[in-house]
Amino acid sequence: MNASPAPRRYAVQPPDFDYWRGQIKCQAACPVATDARGYVRAIAAGDDELAYLIARGPNPLASICGRICGAPCEAACRRGDLDKPLAIRALKRFVCEKYGPEARIDGGRTLVEFLKEAAQRHAPRQCQDRDELLPLLQALLRSDVPKIDGRSVGIIGSGPAGLAAAHDLALLGCAVTIYEMEPVLAGMLAVGVPEYRLPRELIRAEVEVVTAMGVEAKTNCRVGRDVSLPELRARHDAVVIAVGAKRSRRLPVPGGEAPEVLGGVEFLRDVALGRPPMLGSRVVVVGGGNVAYDVGRTVLRQIALDAARTARRERAVRQVHLCSLESLEEMPADDIEIIEGDEEGILRRNSLGPKEILLDERGHVRGVRFVRCTQVYDENRRFSPRFDESDVTEIPCDTVLVAIGQSYDLDFIDAARDGLKLTERGLPACDPETGETSTPDVFVAGDLAYGTKLLIHAVASGKAVARAVYRRFTGRAITPEHVELHFPVPDYAREKDYEKIPRAHPPTLPVAERLAGQDRMVECALSEPAARREAGRCLDCGVNTVFDGDRCILCGGCVDVCPELCLRIVALEQMDGDRRLSEVVSRRLNGFPAEQASAILKDETLCIRCALCAERCPTGAITMERFHFEERPRCLVA
Repeated sequence: MNASPAPRRYAVQPPDFDYWRGQIKCQAACPVATDARGYVRAIAAGDDELAYLIARGPNPLASICGRICGAPCEAACRRGDLDKPLAIRALKRFVCEKYGPEARIDGGRTLVEFLKEAAQRHAPRQCQDRDELLPLLQALLRSDVPKIDGRSVGIIGSGPAGLAAAHDLALLGCAVTIYEMEPVLAGMLAVGVPEYRLPRELIRAEVEVVTAMGVEAKTNCRVGRDVSLPELRARHDAVVIAVGAKRSRRLPVPGGEAPEVLGGVEFLRDVALGRPPMLGSRVVVVGGGNVAYDVGRTVLRQIALDAARTARRERAVRQVHLCSLESLEEMPADDIEIIEGDEEGILRRNSLGPKEILLDERGHVRGVRFVRCTQVYDENRRFSPRFDESDVTEIPCDTVLVAIGQSYDLDFIDAARDGLKLTERGLPACDPETGETSTPDVFVAGDLAYGTKLLIHAVASGKAVARAVYRRFTGRAITPEHVELHFPVPDYAREKDYEKIPRAHPPTLPVAERLAGQDRMVECALSEPAARREAGRCLDCGVNTVFDGDRCILCGGCVDVCPELCLRIVALEQMDGDRRLSEVVSRRLNGFPAEQASAILKDETLCIRCALCAERCPTGAITMERFHFEERPRCLVA
């Protein structure tokens, strides 16, 4: 006789503050804790002003993020477990174009005042993180967070980390000066991101908000040439080094020093500043990431512009080969970059490793020799390429653009002179959470603090460094005071057929129009009806089903009616958990025999917040409740 199978066991987590907050997965995934669910639901309700306030609250570069953010919120979106995640970035762009600095005649001069006034009309908010602008402004006005008086900070670099640090330090009362080597502000946003993805007037509008707060900016100022780091330290009470990875890595193969072998990042910079280099009609881009696609797609547009100006190039010779070690499935570039690159005519060549730059008798590039790449990563996902040397491909070309990684220009740092400890890679050693270095008045922000990541990570780093500088100046730390509330939603309702609505995809320009100029935006904004419909797909993860065990009669009606099968009645012996689970079970049993007790478990990964369980419950034991939290800033002695 066969033994009965052991009953299935379930890992159980009793809900607490961290549990409820973690249910809002989009906000939990955002490095600055933007309440994406909050602004998406506000768009669904037609309250676009509130949506903008929520999106802008913790993020001084919200409008830029609405165009090019890597959107970790979308990767985490619970709707993605059902079908496709929400188009959160496109929805942010929708409200920023209505209320952001790009939509305001007065630019950045009164945006903070507008935010203050509008926020009062919409208070209270639902899920405010410690990085929210409004609570910080209120705390400054109430003196809960005393302003810094008579201190100045110099920031080297005006990329997203530098701008975010300048924004928050100016709010906190510091005199801030940015030192930027380029003739324009915004760092790699202005000279590294192609204009067809990020309009230059939008960058200027976003930057104006920061400079309108009293931040001084010195452009065309290279630290190490025009001013030294010791001079900046003497001039300011603290210095924040926020330089990005703006130097392309060289291609370590024979012929890699030929004059027609150019760095991809440097090429993008020259195009952005109106100084595009001369290109041949046949171009090879080496690399498989987003920067490689930025380079390749920019080349296509530049060749088209040159052809239109000179009428000397025929359409047949417009060739841009993009060659990557990775297979199509392994390429690190975003899917949309690959798709749009294919549409525009990028000749994608996968699984090729460069072996040699082929030169003619005069030393000029005539082609690239590749060998087949048979493996990029080993079994532990470490970079460990292998090649089949017998499988050779030669691609004729006139120009080679290299986009295989980026490095930093830190020639202005002298470790011994400046008292800075360096890592094995020659970078300033720092606490990646605060940017603090071995020298008390020098801080590091952005890519330099933790490596190249997303734009929104750089913003988060700049904000964190601003708080670290505040602590350094005042001896006090800006810490959050948690407030948690749960409100029943008696009239809870959802949009008709919300669970069946497919994801909206922002429209794009036709290929021929895209290639007509560097300034032709590829991605267009969602229309208002499309934005409302897309926002209506949000599962509203701040709303939760709350069960009252005292009223539950274990009838199983909620289990039966659940369309996603996310509820289950189990015996207590089937549950596994930590000490908190044991305490909850002991308290609930209160002497009742454990072997006779049961529990209702909920799988949050499946719940779509439809409320059918609450409607079905005959005793009213299940309610739909909205979770609110606020982290109010306050100062404590560090």
